[in-house]
Amino acid sequence: MRIRFSWVLALTALVSTAALVACSAKYSSTSNGLVVISTQNSAVMDMFSLDLGNGHMSQIFDSAGPPTNGVPTTVVLAPGGAYAYVLVTQSVDVNASETGVETFSISSDGKLAPVGTTKLNAIGSTPVTPSAMVIDSAGKFLFVADSTPATSVPGSVSVLAIGGSGGLSEVAGSPFALASEPGGTTPSASALAVSPTVYPPAYSVCSGNTPPSTENLYVTDSTNYYVVNYAVGSSGALTLVRAAAVPGAAGYALTPATNQTGVTVDPCNRFVYVANGQPSNNVSAFTICNTVTLPTCPTANFSLLPISGSPFTAGPGPIALQVDPLGNYLYVLDQQENAIRPYGIGTATGSLTPLNPTYSGSNQFPTSMAIRSDDTWMFVTNLNSASLSEYAITPSTGALTTQPPIQTDNNPWGVAVR
Repeated sequence: MRIRFSWVLALTALVSTAALVACSAKYSSTSNGLVVISTQNSAVMDMFSLDLGNGHMSQIFDSAGPPTNGVPTTVVLAPGGAYAYVLVTQSVDVNASETGVETFSISSDGKLAPVGTTKLNAIGSTPVTPSAMVIDSAGKFLFVADSTPATSVPGSVSVLAIGGSGGLSEVAGSPFALASEPGGTTPSASALAVSPTVYPPAYSVCSGNTPPSTENLYVTDSTNYYVVNYAVGSSGALTLVRAAAVPGAAGYALTPATNQTGVTVDPCNRFVYVANGQPSNNVSAFTICNTVTLPTCPTANFSLLPISGSPFTAGPGPIALQVDPLGNYLYVLDQQENAIRPYGIGTATGSLTPLNPTYSGSNQFPTSMAIRSDDTWMFVTNLNSASLSEYAITPSTGALTTQPPIQTDNNPWGVAVR
């Protein structure tokens, strides 16, 4: 759920393939966690088995995993864990490469096998370039934030339906061009997040409650500094939500900052948070209107209202952010200081309070983050150090305990965990 940084930087690795230091081991889907990483220098996938008791990581392959069909960035896992989806970009450095979403099947031993690459529809005759991707909590759709090489053509969102065998097909009407604002510049999609239709089974404020049957998609427009709110139809089609109570133009929530690099929705459908990169270096926070609370929320249409005190100060270069699976803490990945900053989330208000200590260090140039669904382990890829940072999470306090880093192939970018 983050902006795609220029992959040109990722191709400046010191060596072509890193020597992986984790031991090779067997993986069991019933007793181990699985960590999947996309790496850019050799365009391959790395897979590790996670010991859920002590966090020890073991490499599943004796060497690098399967190659990707392009320079890889974001990786997401299907909720059932049977498939991994990876954004890939065509490059002269990768033979026979394509731009689109590559599908990998995940076998019972944790190994990945390529299934194929789904190209994305163009906007007219203009191809799109995927920059971020998210999967919904029910595993029905993949949403991809797109940019275009033509400054006169707006960015868009590609929506792909996920079939029973993990296959992808772009839904009717996709890609959906971002709406332009009168007097604004051509919109560009930089990050996106989807509201959940599945709530945490236990220990969260919404556990036991009935989640909504519909979902909304929140997309950052990094050139006009808006969060665009779409209702997602049963077919995956996107409909712009219009809410007069939202500050700024109808259908949008204005973020008083620039260079939006990430967006996330809390697992209980209460709040939306946006990372605003340099020079803003802060986090915008919004309440979701999912109940009617006149006069602020005249309709329960999942529109956004700014939270008091927003934007909240972050460290230099926030690049990604994620709410923990129980909805109590927000973690912000600050790229320029090589650190993660944790915040407590006000249960009723959604306001952010820095935790103590205020940050935990990572290795060089952190790029993506993932938290396991049981709220016990966090992983961060470090693009310039061929490593994965690992942290043990204390769910009751949100505290992070740094574990020894895991060496990966060069230029790790995306990470997902189950």
